[in-house]
Amino acid sequence: MERTLVLLKPDAIQRDLVGDIISRLEHKGLKLVGLKMMRLSSALLDEHYSHLVGKDFFPEVKSFMQLTPVIACCWQGTDCVNTVRALCGITKAREAAPGTIRGEFAMSVQANLIHCSDSLETAEVEVKRFFKAEELFEYEDILERYIYSSRERE
Repeated sequence: MERTLVLLKPDAIQRDLVGDIISRLEHKGLKLVGLKMMRLSSALLDEHYSHLVGKDFFPEVKSFMQLTPVIACCWQGTDCVNTVRALCGITKAREAAPGTIRGEFAMSVQANLIHCSDSLETAEVEVKRFFKAEELFEYEDILERYIYSSRERE
């Protein structure tokens, strides 16, 4: 099964949407295997957003992501990366489809509540960036047989 990273951004925390967002991912049938609140260092943000470092808006992104702690989550499931991305909606939140997390709760490109990995390869790197191996858990999800067919669980 795939794993992916989700960061609940400062706006999710300030707007008291953490429970709503986590509930949406849980209700879909994804399995939470890692969860922690953390402050993001300047170095971690430079690494995580290395593709944005040279952009004129990067200092604002960095400052925004340091307003409060964030909540880092690792989710697991079949086709987890694409499933989480579909649940989140597009980055420009005011144009995100109704029913998505961003489509329901956000208006901004920056204050769009949530970061999620954009590919399986990125997810593998990002999960390791935010979680130590001992912070991720393997456990039986007793509902899994009701969420996936037997072929999808293999």
